[in-house]
Amino acid sequence: MSIKIAISTMPSNLPVTSQLLSRRTVLHKGSLLLATAATTSCFDLATAVERTKATPDIRLGLLTDLHYADLAPVGDRHYRESLTKIREAVSRFSELKIDRAIELGDFIHAAPTVEGEVKNLKTIEREFSRLTCPRHYVLGNHCVDTLTKEEFLANSGAQQSFYSFDHKEIHFVILDACFRSDGKPYGRKNHDWTDANLPDRELEWLKADLKKSSSPTVVFVHQRLDTKQPYGIRNAAQAREILEQSGQVLAVFQGHNHINDYKAINKIHYVTLNAMVTGSGPAQNAYSILDIWKDGSLKLDGFRTHLDRSLKPLS
Repeated sequence: MSIKIAISTMPSNLPVTSQLLSRRTVLHKGSLLLATAATTSCFDLATAVERTKATPDIRLGLLTDLHYADLAPVGDRHYRESLTKIREAVSRFSELKIDRAIELGDFIHAAPTVEGEVKNLKTIEREFSRLTCPRHYVLGNHCVDTLTKEEFLANSGAQQSFYSFDHKEIHFVILDACFRSDGKPYGRKNHDWTDANLPDRELEWLKADLKKSSSPTVVFVHQRLDTKQPYGIRNAAQAREILEQSGQVLAVFQGHNHINDYKAINKIHYVTLNAMVTGSGPAQNAYSILDIWKDGSLKLDGFRTHLDRSLKPLS
């Protein structure tokens, strides 16, 4: 399958009030209270539903880079505020009746001890688990800084570090790039975060998995497949070749870089999602709804600081 895509985005450099209006933001209990330094605006749920009224075949809730920890802010990272930010995202996801939620890594921030990291994980997991739909977790480098991958899985709703699943005739792939160049998995502070790799066995699995499925495919990974270090996966070119040869991959969604970004490489979208941890206050949250249609159209509906993106097939 070969699909050409047109993309449009909503600028993020508008004043806060304009961003809120453009995203038709909704708050708590049918109306979320949105405070800015000068104004307060309320919008009811119908406004949010209006912009997603063209019924998709699949609706996903996406969030990334929460970096939750019981820590004071460092720079633009407000670790404790990720608790209140995820509560808003979970409420929005529930209101808009998503089919599944996908967290794209760095769910927690690094902690100096195993006990501290497990405590952070259990705290943020309690909020995420309020969702009644299936939840998926992509491993980020901070998720397995002190913890091993087995410990992260055991203390969250995560299933495996990499796997695939099908939903309504769309194929989804969860990748794990938290491996060193020598193939050893991250854990117990044994890695350099810039040394992210997809090991040979995972690439072989990916090739076989895509070969078994003929469905349109969407891929999720924490580190970026569309750029070089420090934020890129070292063997990204090898992974992209596998995705391209399958002829069925529509898009790759990724985090790690803490920015809104987009690239198109050989007819595949590479969409980088903005970090939830960045900035203080409700207006500095970031999460999104991804609507998918079986014809290959995708619509990313961004909330707060997250960009909207409309990715449609061309005839």
